[in-house]
Amino acid sequence: MAELLFKNNRPRWIILCIDLLICFFSMVLAYLLRFNFARIPKVESDSFALVFPYVIATRFFSFYISKTYMGIVRYTGSKDAARIFTVLTLGSVFLCLTNLCTWISQGIFIIPFSIIVIEYMSTTFIMLSSRFVFKALYFEMKNPSREKTNVIIFGAGEAGIITKRTLDRDAGMKFKVVAFIDDDPRKLSHKLEGITIYDFPMLGKLLKENDISQIIISVQSLPARRKQEIIELCLNYNTRVLHVPPVSNWINGELSFNQIRRIKIEDLLERDPIKLDEENIRLQVNQKIVLVTGAAGSIGSELVRQISGYNPHLLILLDQAESPLYDLEMELRDKFNPKQFEVVIGDVRNGERMENLFRTFRPQVIFHAAAYKHVPMMENNPSESIFTNVLGTKIIADLSVKYPVERFVMISTDKAVNPTNVMGASKRIAEIYVQALGKKSGIRFITTRFGNVLGSNGSVIPRFRQQIENGGPITITDPEITRYFMTIPEACQLVLEAGAMGKGGELYIFDMGQSVKILDLAKKMIKLSGLTLDKDIKIIYTGLRPGEKLFEELLNDKEKTVPTHHSQILIAKVKEYEFETISAQIDSLISLFDKQENESIVSRMKEIVPEYKSNNSVYEKLDK
Repeated sequence: MAELLFKNNRPRWIILCIDLLICFFSMVLAYLLRFNFARIPKVESDSFALVFPYVIATRFFSFYISKTYMGIVRYTGSKDAARIFTVLTLGSVFLCLTNLCTWISQGIFIIPFSIIVIEYMSTTFIMLSSRFVFKALYFEMKNPSREKTNVIIFGAGEAGIITKRTLDRDAGMKFKVVAFIDDDPRKLSHKLEGITIYDFPMLGKLLKENDISQIIISVQSLPARRKQEIIELCLNYNTRVLHVPPVSNWINGELSFNQIRRIKIEDLLERDPIKLDEENIRLQVNQKIVLVTGAAGSIGSELVRQISGYNPHLLILLDQAESPLYDLEMELRDKFNPKQFEVVIGDVRNGERMENLFRTFRPQVIFHAAAYKHVPMMENNPSESIFTNVLGTKIIADLSVKYPVERFVMISTDKAVNPTNVMGASKRIAEIYVQALGKKSGIRFITTRFGNVLGSNGSVIPRFRQQIENGGPITITDPEITRYFMTIPEACQLVLEAGAMGKGGELYIFDMGQSVKILDLAKKMIKLSGLTLDKDIKIIYTGLRPGEKLFEELLNDKEKTVPTHHSQILIAKVKEYEFETISAQIDSLISLFDKQENESIVSRMKEIVPEYKSNNSVYEKLDK
C-alpha cells in the first residue's frame, strides 16, 4: 500500500483529479456551512446544476494553465504553496467578477459571495495541508524518526530556517532537527517551524541529555570567539560541527546539503576580523606598479589577491615556481582585468634577470615574500639559505635603491628572533641589511615579522590533515612544543596595513594571540575528523628536528616595542647597524657560497648575529 501511495512516477493527471475532488468537496461544505447544515432553499438548490460545473471548470482551467498539479508532492515547498495560493485567489476573484457581471446584466448573483469565500478558504486549506501531510508521511516512511540522526542548528534566523528546510528536503539524508540555538534573547523559548529555540547556555545541557550527532552553524557572521566556544563544547561530547557556506557560494541561490561543510581546525584558531585602514592601503597601491616576489607562495599569492582589490596600475607576479605561478595567473584572470597583471618567472638570486625586471617595469611598491622557510631543510643546506634569503633580498633591495621605489616591505619571521637555526639567522641578516640600507638611502624600507600561518605550504596543519587521511600516525616532535598561529589572509592584511603606515626603517611585529600547544592542536584535529585518539589514530613523538625551538619568540630580549594606531601591530625597537660595516660582512658571507663549506658559512652567520645559538644541531659546537 505504501509503495503504491508513494510511487515515484505517479501520473500527474491523478493529482489534478484529486485537486478537483477537493474543490468539489469544498463546494458541498460551503453550502452546508452557509445554511447551517439545514435544508438548502429551493432557489439555491435549483442553481446547483449550473454553479457546480461552472466552479469546477474554473478551477480546472486555472490548474491546467498554471500546472499546479505538475509539482512533485513529496517535495512541496514554499514556492509550490505560494503558486497554489495565487492560482486559487485569482480563480476566486474571477468568480466574484462573474457575479458582478450577472448582477449588472440580470440583477442576480449566480453564486452567493459567501459560498465563494467559504469554498476559497476551504480549498486553499485542504490543498496545501494535504500536500504537506503527504510530504511528512513520505519522509516518515522513508526515514522513520527512530532511525534519524539528531541535529541542532545554531542560528534561528533566515539562514537557520533555510538550513532546516534543506535537511527536510534532502530525502537521502536522515536528520531530525531537535533544537535551534540563538543568542538573541527575544527569540528565547519561541518555536520556529515547531522547533524550540534555546539560548547558548542551554547547548551543553542539550548535548548532554540528547544523542546529538551534529550541530550546524547557520549564522553567516558569527564572532570567532562564539564559534570557538561552540566547537570546544561539541568536541567534549564528540559532536561534529558543520557550517553553512556564504550565500554567495550557494548554487543558483539555493542551499544544498552537500554544501554544508565540516568545521576545520583553522576555524577554531581564527580571530575576529581585522579592522583595516582601507583608505590608507588604497593610497599605497592604487594606480601604482606593484611587485610581489615569491608571488606563488602561500603569503605571496594571498598578498596578490588582496592587492588586486585595491586597483593597482600593474601588479607584477615574480616567482621561479612555474606551475603554482600559472595556477595563480589563471585564478586572477577569472576575477580581474588580465591587463593589470604581469607574470614573470625568475629567480631573485639572479642579478641580471632582476635588473632587467626593474629596468623594464620600474616598480613603485615592493612586497618581498620570496624566501626559503623550512627550518630542517635550511639546516642541511646553509649555502642555499644565504643565497636566497640573504643574497636574494640584497639584490632586490639594492635595485630598489638604484631604480628608486616608494616603499619596500619585507616579509620576515619570528624565527629571526634569537635564532636557533640557519633559516632564522638568514632572515635576521636580511632584516639587518634592509634596515641599514634604508637608513643610508632614504628609501622607505619596512620589515614585518610574524609567526606560523595556518595552511601555508609545508605547515603543520596540512601535514596533520594528510596524516589523518592516511590513517595515521600523527607525528609530533615534542609533547611540549608550542607555536603562534595566524591565518594567511589575516597575516597579509596586517602586512598591507603595516606597509601603508610605515615611514621607513620600522620593524613591525604582529599580535599573534596566544601560543598553541601542537599536541592539543593534533588532538582537536582528530576529534574534528570524527576519530578517537589511540583507537582510530595514534600520536607518536619523533624528537626536535635540527635547529627547532620548543617555544617561538616574537621579540629579542633586548628589544622593546611601541604601539601604533592599530592594536595588532607594534613597532620593535631593534639594534641599528652601520651600512658599510654590515654590507662588508654580508658580502663576505655570500662569497663563501662558492666554497660550499657549511661550517664556515654558519660560523660567519654567527659572527654577524651574535644571538644566534644553534639548538639540536650539528652546529652547536660552533657556539663553544
